[in-house]
Amino acid sequence: MLESSAREALTSAVDALAAAGVEDPRLDAELLLCEAMGCERAKLAAEPEAGVPASAARAFGELVRRRLRREPVAYILGRKGFRTIELGVDSRVLIPRPETELLVELALELGPRRLLDVGTGSGAIALAVAAELPGCEVLATDTSGAALAVARANAERFGLAGRVDFHDTMLPLEPPRLDLIVANLPYVAETEWAGLEPEVTKWEPREALLAGPDGLDVIRAAIPLAAAAAPALALEVGAGQAPAVSELLFEAGFATVETRPDLAGIPRVVWGSR
Repeated sequence: MLESSAREALTSAVDALAAAGVEDPRLDAELLLCEAMGCERAKLAAEPEAGVPASAARAFGELVRRRLRREPVAYILGRKGFRTIELGVDSRVLIPRPETELLVELALELGPRRLLDVGTGSGAIALAVAAELPGCEVLATDTSGAALAVARANAERFGLAGRVDFHDTMLPLEPPRLDLIVANLPYVAETEWAGLEPEVTKWEPREALLAGPDGLDVIRAAIPLAAAAAPALALEVGAGQAPAVSELLFEAGFATVETRPDLAGIPRVVWGSR
């Protein structure tokens, strides 16, 4: 069998992925081919006529078939970059998203001595804060034991297991004095579910996304608990939810409430302080 070039392999994969409705077929095809060939993307650009060995071509074909089923690239590769770290991820946890980095940025600005990350999932927020704010004692909770297994494995991978204290609950029963609570809780409304991409509805954990008719059931339940445990609380929210969440924070006794927009200008983080 003749060896195909990287250019030929990519062209075929891009066409197939585009036909399947994949949002960024070129990027995805390049990432998958690099995984199959064990190379960096720069090599594909520098050497587009480089041959793809038969073993790599077979591996690439299987990776592309998985993507055609709309399995997210992060799950196929088993990893996702988040700020300065690359997290191990699979279908037990949500894929960390760029907008969630706003919570880490806020934590770095505030410089808490003790921080709690509620609903830690893969451990993205907790581990990023631990890595970038060495003086901060970090706690992380999740009600999913499967998600905590992923988070603990990530902590071990980065040598941060001794820096982050994990708990299988929403809030520790007797939380120590906290300076800041951050949380990326479920905030998708039930009416929005059918309109989401298959990468979300078919592959990501539903319980980590859905939160009742208006998407605020979990946030609504968490705010009073958090208000009793810390003087500051920062929450990631969905598009259009910032006003309602701001009101909930005021009602819980936070005197100052602010919002932070994501790169699209959508108010994405709401935080309150006393």
